[in-house]
Amino acid sequence: MFQNVQDVTDRLLRQDYIANDEISTVVFLAERMGKPVLAEGPAGVGKTELAKVWAAATGRQLVRLQCYEGLDEAKALYEWEYSKQMLYTQLLRDKLGEVMAGASTLAEAADRVAAEESVFFSRRFLLPRPLLQALTSEKPVVLLIDEIDRADAEFEAFLLEILSDFQVSVPELGTIKARHHPMVVLTSNNTRELSEALKRRALYLYVDYPTLESELQIVRLRAPDLSASVARQVVEVVHRLRELELKKAPSVAETVDWAKALISINARNLDEKTLNDTLSVVLKHESDLQRARRALTGGRAGRETGSR
Repeated sequence: MFQNVQDVTDRLLRQDYIANDEISTVVFLAERMGKPVLAEGPAGVGKTELAKVWAAATGRQLVRLQCYEGLDEAKALYEWEYSKQMLYTQLLRDKLGEVMAGASTLAEAADRVAAEESVFFSRRFLLPRPLLQALTSEKPVVLLIDEIDRADAEFEAFLLEILSDFQVSVPELGTIKARHHPMVVLTSNNTRELSEALKRRALYLYVDYPTLESELQIVRLRAPDLSASVARQVVEVVHRLRELELKKAPSVAETVDWAKALISINARNLDEKTLNDTLSVVLKHESDLQRARRALTGGRAGRETGSR
């Protein structure tokens, strides 16, 4: 457990994650209060990475549930291994015959088999999915519920019992309570509004794009072989790009990728040609590339490329 807010900052930094005071405070309070963290913000600003480094900094296992449209309870919580149950049925066929021996009616035979139902609906046949893995883990974990806004509202409602009481109900087994209280991070890219019920159960954290100096620090940390002057040029250009009306603004991860790409080609300066040749590392739509080239080079690079 973290000792104080500064301890959070220091230990996350050792995992190459630069946390501002707000992030460190929310993480510290989440541990002390035993509450989930709901991290919202643009894609690619480090929300998922926060869960990963939180787990690494505290020596916990990371359990990840990636959300998507159509995700349901069975895929997130548990499934019965029906093939394994069928195999056991075949292996225990003689024993089942003994159980049903002497039954005078089909109903009586069915009742006798039903009395043995607990044999086949026990934990040996239970296939835990991420939520159940987090609850039944023998060691404390960080549970990452990634992009919860992509899941349906019904699934979001299903999560409320877990986030409130850290337990789930399995009809065949009863209520399963968490062995250890997992630290939960829910991330959202704001593609839809989340329910007030979910927000009430979590500490809210908005993660925005970092300041220029903070992002420069990240680049220097993740791409230390890039010269200081080129690193600053990269970050300054990325911040200019984010001010444009693009389909997809560059993420922090893409800024780092760009820095590493420039190292690979031994770039000594982010001149017009280098900019034009490598801009697709951070922009993934042709319309964004054209708009960015017009804004950054007055369209000269784009015309030169088309005339070759």
